[in-house]
Amino acid sequence: MRVIDVDGAQLGVMPFLKALDRAAERGLDLVEVAPNAKPPVCRLMDYGKYLYEKAKKEKEARRSQKQVEIKEVRIRPKIGEHDFQVALRKVRSFLEQGAKVKMRIRFRGREITHPEVAKDLLVRISNEVREIAVIEQRPRQEGASLLMILAPATQKKKKIRPSDGEPELQTEADES
Repeated sequence: MRVIDVDGAQLGVMPFLKALDRAAERGLDLVEVAPNAKPPVCRLMDYGKYLYEKAKKEKEARRSQKQVEIKEVRIRPKIGEHDFQVALRKVRSFLEQGAKVKMRIRFRGREITHPEVAKDLLVRISNEVREIAVIEQRPRQEGASLLMILAPATQKKKKIRPSDGEPELQTEADES
């Protein structure tokens, strides 16, 4: 087997028992790093120290990761203008904090027969926050509610474009 020293220098090809004796002399472990190579490659190292440093690096990587929060804003199709502005301010503040926003329009009773009203609300919200957000999930029906997910524009997300046969998000004012 080919043996590599602690500092990366090659000690050459030697029998297994001789390599094991070398490791024992130095108080190190003999670790096989490439078993499929011809001849197999082993390294002299302090395996306990290696595992400790590996765990330390993984812990540091987990600590530096940023968890993305998903905040939900629920409104109704018959929302008043002032309530709409309050919900819009909430959406803006969540997006500026770096959280994703799940917009949910809940239908009650016969409101579900006019989903275009709810879609217009979602379009209006997405147009209002266009400069700071991208649409991560287009409006879709889920039970008695309509959902849309917005993500902060600073994230490296591609904007969702309409697929074949799916209309782009527009307000009624844009269509005329």
